Amino acid sequence: MDLDLVTREFAPETVYLNTASMGLPPARTVAALAGAMAGQAAGRADVVAYDGPVNEARRAFARVAGVAERQVAIGATTAEHVGVVAAALPEGAEVLVAAGEFTSVTAPFQHRPGLRVRVAPLERLAEAVTDGTALVAVSVVQSADGRIVDLGAVREATRRVGARLLLDATQAAGWLPLAPYAAAADYLVCGAYKWLLAPRGVAFLVVAEDAMPGLRPIAPGWYAGEDPWADCYDRVVLAESARRFDHGPAWLPFIGAVTSLALIEELTPELIGAHDRALAARCREGLRALGHRPVEADSAIVSVSGLGDVAAKLAADGIKVSARAGGLRIAFHLYNTEAEVDRLLGYMPPATRSTAPVA
Repeated sequence: MDLDLVTREFAPETVYLNTASMGLPPARTVAALAGAMAGQAAGRADVVAYDGPVNEARRAFARVAGVAERQVAIGATTAEHVGVVAAALPEGAEVLVAAGEFTSVTAPFQHRPGLRVRVAPLERLAEAVTDGTALVAVSVVQSADGRIVDLGAVREATRRVGARLLLDATQAAGWLPLAPYAAAADYLVCGAYKWLLAPRGVAFLVVAEDAMPGLRPIAPGWYAGEDPWADCYDRVVLAESARRFDHGPAWLPFIGAVTSLALIEELTPELIGAHDRALAARCREGLRALGHRPVEADSAIVSVSGLGDVAAKLAADGIKVSARAGGLRIAFHLYNTEAEVDRLLGYMPPATRSTAPVA
């Protein structure tokens, strides 16, 4: 990975180990947003021209995911995209989700009347699939602790019974190569403001070609039209591609998304992921040496249960992490270094007897 490029693009004032909450925008993205805001304030903005960065971002995400551009819809949040899938399920359909799953994945199903939502541990998700399962919905990487879904097992199980598979790549895209997941999924959703380093307000939905006819847009607006600017009065003719599921974009965040995605593509998720995972492995090793038991996962996210209260103490020392589900969550990305891992470990308390590994 080009560390000189990373140094030019990022200069955080803290030890920022919290990308699982929100990524840091690179300098190029900050400049692009500042320029766009200045242009808008000066009255130079051209709203039709904003389509350029929206569709550039769509194409860039398609390349990152290894799919065709026509399979990608844009919006602001993952939950709105999951809602499209939830609305298309028949009355009485069973949706299987992982225990502890992030609610952007689960809530659209839980609050759509007429569906049955069943929960199983992530490690046993594949074996929990039955003939009555219509859809499995799960994050590629779990938000709370960084565990990674067993894609092969889950995909095999869904195919065996004819169930659809929805994957949320929000905690994976940017450090974990997406192509195998996008190829296996019927639907893949992704919020771009974490590991893809885009501003909040950019999200993507990938729909497999054979799954597209089974979906219908929810409250389609003018941007879901085949030609939005020529067809925005009286009646919208919906796009033939996944663009029919587009929601009207927040233009400025997409201007930032273009430059952030360009950096991810330049550095490549493969090299970024190798960097991130190496730092996470160093962190887990150091935590074990202190007597802690981090969650076992070859992930850019490190989690230690029961230590959530340490997050506030670390913040006071200039180290930004997060507390999730009662645990301490530490997230490593391209702008982090071994020195920052070691600084974090230097502030970590040794394990108490109740949390020390069992001999």
